[in-house]
Amino acid sequence: MSDQIKFIVDNLNKEPFGKNYNLITFDSLEPMQLLQVLSDVLAEIDPKQVVDIREEMPEQTAKRMLSLLGILKYKPPGNATDMSNFRQGLVIGSKPVIYPVLHWLLQRTNELKKRAYLARFLIKLEVPSEFLQDETVADTNKQYEDLMEAFKTLHKECEQLKTSGFSTAEIRRDISAMEEEKDQLIKRVERLKKRVETVQNHQRMLKIARQLRVEKEREEFLAQQKQEQKNQLFHAVQRLQRIQNQLKSMRHAAADAKPESLMKRLEEEIKFNSYMVTEKFPKELENKKKELQFLQKVVSEPAMGHSDLLELESKINEINTQISQLIEKKMMRNEPIEGKLSLYRQQFKRYVSKLRSKSTVFKKKHQIIAEFKAEFGLLQRTEELLKQRHENIQHQLQTIEEKKGISGYSYTQEELERVSALKSEVDEMKGRTLDDMSEMVKRLNSLVSEKKSALAPVIKELRQLRQKCQELTQECDEKKSQYDSCAAGLESNRSKLEQEVRGLREECLQDESRYHYTNCMIKNLEVQLCRAADEMKAYVSSDQQEKRKAIREQYTKNIAEQENLGKKLREKQKAVRESHGPNMKQVKMWRDFEQLMECKKQCFLKQQSQTSIGQVIQEGGEDRLIL
Repeated sequence: MSDQIKFIVDNLNKEPFGKNYNLITFDSLEPMQLLQVLSDVLAEIDPKQVVDIREEMPEQTAKRMLSLLGILKYKPPGNATDMSNFRQGLVIGSKPVIYPVLHWLLQRTNELKKRAYLARFLIKLEVPSEFLQDETVADTNKQYEDLMEAFKTLHKECEQLKTSGFSTAEIRRDISAMEEEKDQLIKRVERLKKRVETVQNHQRMLKIARQLRVEKEREEFLAQQKQEQKNQLFHAVQRLQRIQNQLKSMRHAAADAKPESLMKRLEEEIKFNSYMVTEKFPKELENKKKELQFLQKVVSEPAMGHSDLLELESKINEINTQISQLIEKKMMRNEPIEGKLSLYRQQFKRYVSKLRSKSTVFKKKHQIIAEFKAEFGLLQRTEELLKQRHENIQHQLQTIEEKKGISGYSYTQEELERVSALKSEVDEMKGRTLDDMSEMVKRLNSLVSEKKSALAPVIKELRQLRQKCQELTQECDEKKSQYDSCAAGLESNRSKLEQEVRGLREECLQDESRYHYTNCMIKNLEVQLCRAADEMKAYVSSDQQEKRKAIREQYTKNIAEQENLGKKLREKQKAVRESHGPNMKQVKMWRDFEQLMECKKQCFLKQQSQTSIGQVIQEGGEDRLIL
């Protein structure tokens, strides 16, 4: 965890963030501040995310961040329960949730910038099928899909140009080589013109050749248009079939629109989508990757000789015979085999062997071309050395003339004769040398033309192989982008379906509870109806014993008893009310008596304490105090 925080702090302190954190200050950030840091990092990846979260609701912040993290394919650790905890932690700014997200984002910022940029143009807007019935909406959607495909193509071309690795020196060399070829072609055209001018009706023949070239170009253009129209027709037929299938499925769904069938269909779709995302697409992608790696390995293998090819062919024949024997044995045991898979494997093996042989031929031809280039470079070097030698001789002659003080008009007759003799000899030698060089040039031209004609089919095959390799790479990239977009779409559909399933389950639970409550109420009403029927039966019965069992009779009896009890209580209340006055008087007398007795008690206690004060005499039932 500390290494993770250190990595985050180091990257946040760098450009373009330019923060000034250390481990203590970063770890002491409040949840709101931590969410703002996460929002700033996301804004660096996608400029649309530049938001002050203090001016935004927490739900909107969490929704915005979750949407972008889903586009960037961030996968929180754990299962669905952890996913809910992740959402909750993202809302409240929990450190155990924010730190891994920041670490993941800062590790691959450039890659995520590219993914966010592509997501703006490659995430397809899902239009409901019922809206696509409208021609305007369908045409607009078709234009939208075409523009998306055009964007994919242009982006791939741009990436290829970026990664092609062309340097300015190579381009300059190519330009100089092309200029030399241009000069050679111009000279050759001039020579051909001179030859053609001697032919009768050469203007008419040139005009016919020009018309033939124009017609061939027109034929190629018409063939291209025909192919495009065939492709458009094929796409239109596919679109019609797709729309018919959608209409059929919608009609079938409308005819079978029960809750149980809908739930079953949704479960089947979820299972199918889960299978496609978790099993089928990853397997196909892995197979494509393995196939691409295998092809790259085949291309990168060194050139093979004829003996190596013969040895490989013999080994392949032996292995094929062994395979056929094993298949016969297996068929004898009546064990099923995967016919399609074995056929595919055999075809793929044949294709690999063919590709390997073509690669070997290509490498041989490439080696021959390299030899020719080396020979051409050697000839150029010889020419340069001869030119340099000629310049050195001229320079030596000039220095000798300057040393001897001889000007151009001061040559003597001897010198003129000697020079003329030398000139004649040199001219004779030049003539012989020019004849030899012209013969050598002719031989070289014929040899070059022969090599070009021999290399033409190889170069053509090489171009086809390069085009096929580019097509396979493009197809792999398209499959990968389709997989990514399909995975993103399936993920969003899965979340929507989960929400719908949760809503339907809640509705189902509510309906179930309502159903049980209704059943309980129905049972209570049935019991009450039974009791009412029994009561009516007992009430209309002629048996007095049965009548006594009736609830009405019991209630009547209870009412009479309660009325008698009330009557007795009222009489008792009347008696109590009448005796209330005398009873209260008697209570008062008892209270006075109690006070008198208390007074006597006090007096007695006082007499005991003060005997000299007086004397109490009892006479006739009365007490007298004598002082």
